[in-house]
Amino acid sequence: MDQAAAQEIERLIAPSVEAAGYDLVQIRFLRGDGETLQVMAERKDRRPISVQDCSEISRMISGILDVEDPVPGTYHLEVSSPGIDRPLVRLDDYIRFAGLEAKIEAERSIAGRRRFQGRLRGVAGEAVLIDCDDGDEPKPVEIPFADIRRAMLVLTDELIAAAEDEQQMQR
Repeated sequence: MDQAAAQEIERLIAPSVEAAGYDLVQIRFLRGDGETLQVMAERKDRRPISVQDCSEISRMISGILDVEDPVPGTYHLEVSSPGIDRPLVRLDDYIRFAGLEAKIEAERSIAGRRRFQGRLRGVAGEAVLIDCDDGDEPKPVEIPFADIRRAMLVLTDELIAAAEDEQQMQR
């Protein structure tokens, strides 16, 4: 399956998922022992997603996918949280997680490279700002959002502490 198929599935399931109080984070196909349709979601209230939440989403979208049948052949449906070292897929993600460390891979060379790792600084218009650790001083880099192939948070002690703080505030 390709990106176009994932986008079609997102178009079909997003209204129901969002109406139920969740945001879709990412939809992708994984190959292995058969094909797996992976749907990552999070709660709109940003509380931790539970197994029950994933089960609810799975039941909801299974019905839609059974009726619409956008995926030829057989596949496994996997619904999960994005995890602590989550992918960054929306421009808002770069604002929400500003100050944390991330890895970004660009579609094309920017400032002489395609891979970046450093502290997120938010956005400027339609570009992501990241301070890359390239020696003594962090070097600020501006990456057009449209040129980002993939990006994710880096699992660090700081990220774990931020997630724990967020959970404490939710209680």
